[in-house]
Amino acid sequence: MQTPAMTAELDWSSLISAAIAIRKRAYAPYSGFAVGAAVQTAGGQVFVGCNVENASYGLSLCAERSAIVQAVSAGQRDLIAIAVAASPLATPCGACRQFIAEFGQQIRIAAVDPAVPAIVRQWSISDLLPECFRFDGPPVAQR
Repeated sequence: MQTPAMTAELDWSSLISAAIAIRKRAYAPYSGFAVGAAVQTAGGQVFVGCNVENASYGLSLCAERSAIVQAVSAGQRDLIAIAVAASPLATPCGACRQFIAEFGQQIRIAAVDPAVPAIVRQWSISDLLPECFRFDGPPVAQR
């Protein structure tokens, strides 16, 4: 994980709004459970993603991972927060929790139900996944 020289102010309102907005683009024909996510980097950039289902359920992509992939694809790995919008309110699944933890144990998470946007629950990823898997072997480039 990169250690940024400066950390942007966290703007939960904008991050939650972005997650709610991108949720409308979700492709969820099988479950009907549309999810949107927005991640913020330490530099203040925001990246969004929505869930994309597949008839072979295991190939589906969650909104949280979709947003993180957008950030990483843009060269950003210094994630500080992620907002998740789903109705009913939902926390990241286990796979997403591990995926988020890859980028730092202090990443903040907010969950909101767009039908009741005044209620927002918050955690750090270490709250949701206190004993995440860590690979302690040599860096991939050295194997």
